[in-house]
Amino acid sequence: MATDRRKLIVEAATKSFSLFGYKATTMDQVARLANVGKGTIYTFFKNKEELFEEIVSSLVKEMIAEAEDVIEPGLPFTENVHRALYRLLEFRSQHQLMIKLIQEEKEMGTLAVSEMLQHVEDEIIAYLKQKIEIAISKGAIPAADPEMTSLLLLKMYIALVSDWEKNHEPLSSERIAELMKVFLLKGLSI
Repeated sequence: MATDRRKLIVEAATKSFSLFGYKATTMDQVARLANVGKGTIYTFFKNKEELFEEIVSSLVKEMIAEAEDVIEPGLPFTENVHRALYRLLEFRSQHQLMIKLIQEEKEMGTLAVSEMLQHVEDEIIAYLKQKIEIAISKGAIPAADPEMTSLLLLKMYIALVSDWEKNHEPLSSERIAELMKVFLLKGLSI
């Protein structure tokens, strides 16, 4: 029974954060949505921040599972990186909570939201770093700083997927993969 209430609270809070954002969500709203007393929430979570952390942590696990689903061991590293990053950013752009958090950070600069979005980015970079370290150890790619390479891969991917579209026609998945290979994975040398 306690697990069911906890799950109801997490689901209700996720819904509230997705609809109203972090700043506008109150524990009273979460209690109403979960159909529990406000005190019940505090038996599982000491405050709104802890509840938010729980939700974002689950979100990160879900994102990484999505990336893992598209990786195929027989494909080259560059193809798998492209597939994983594309899936991560697709998830980020389609998941209602992520959309709301990005919007809230942009419009209101809520510190807790900025910190959580940084946490999500850090987790993605750590995930990519692990994949890069494995690829380096197998000789699939040249040795390079795995953390810096992960950051550059992520930022370049975001630029090609999101930033480019602000003033240009969207790039196809194939074109993005090609650009990633040329500029980052192969370099500009002839």
